[in-house]
Amino acid sequence: MYSRPIVKDSFKVPTELVTKNFILRPLTIKYVDKDYEAVMKSVDHLYKLMDDSEWPKEMTLDENLADLGWHEVEFSLRHSFAYTVLSTKEENDVIGCCYIYPSDNPEYEVQAYYWIRQDLLDSGLEDELGKTFKEWLEKSWPFGKIEFPRRNI
Repeated sequence: MYSRPIVKDSFKVPTELVTKNFILRPLTIKYVDKDYEAVMKSVDHLYKLMDDSEWPKEMTLDENLADLGWHEVEFSLRHSFAYTVLSTKEENDVIGCCYIYPSDNPEYEVQAYYWIRQDLLDSGLEDELGKTFKEWLEKSWPFGKIEFPRRNI
């Protein structure tokens, strides 16, 4: 777990962002099965985008449940924020995730990661999500300097 909140207690953390093509909601254990399915369909893509850990290679459903539980606790403590990305066509369809973590780099306040399911990469949704996520963070969150590791946005 991270050691401190990244937003003040007075900040009202957004619980939903609705666009034409997707919906962002807090990532909770409610989504464990659909999230696991999306992650496992996207292992190669995720491995290129995320930090240098081994996640998500060979992750089990139980490990995903623990991971989502960790995200819920972090969200409630305001230490980090994870959002599931749902399809507007089928709200139970997890098509990706967005994450906001405290930055290790002193030049930035937070690091932001996002991804769309590997089978949807040709749709352009990941670029759309990146643009929307960046704008949302800049307009609706109190961060001045946001890093998007391994992204050119």
